[in-house]
Amino acid sequence: MNSIPPPSEQLIEYLSPYDVRVGELALRLREIVISEAPDANEIVFRSYAVSIIFSYTEKWTGGFCYVGVATKHVNLGLIEGARLDDPDGVLEGEGKQMRHIKIKKPEDLKKPYLRKFIRAAIKLCKADLAEKATRKITKAKATAPAKKRRSN
Repeated sequence: MNSIPPPSEQLIEYLSPYDVRVGELALRLREIVISEAPDANEIVFRSYAVSIIFSYTEKWTGGFCYVGVATKHVNLGLIEGARLDDPDGVLEGEGKQMRHIKIKKPEDLKKPYLRKFIRAAIKLCKADLAEKATRKITKAKATAPAKKRRSN
């Protein structure tokens, strides 16, 4: 079994303004995601909030999930969550693409559906990447119509 790499110093610094319980939830959720996707890239991003994005590309825009840190909870964000099966209505959000699950206490991390949704998001992401890799792109260049030659 792969060991979970420790969080970067940058991530620890970004989490430092948050309540320690929220920071611990974020780090534990990070470990769960890494245990399900040990070969994914981890991208730490800070804007108005801290996010830990997991991607199979070098870009955060190609991610399959993220850990979003809020004041009193963390979210497991699923980038293509709207495309995932959710018969029990666990996922929150109503946009065209993303969904999330709020994690408010350590017990929430033990819910079996967390790993189920992470695995589903990974499977969907890998299928999308495979489809993009096999898609052939044809480039056409428009040119001006050929000039007619004058006959002398």
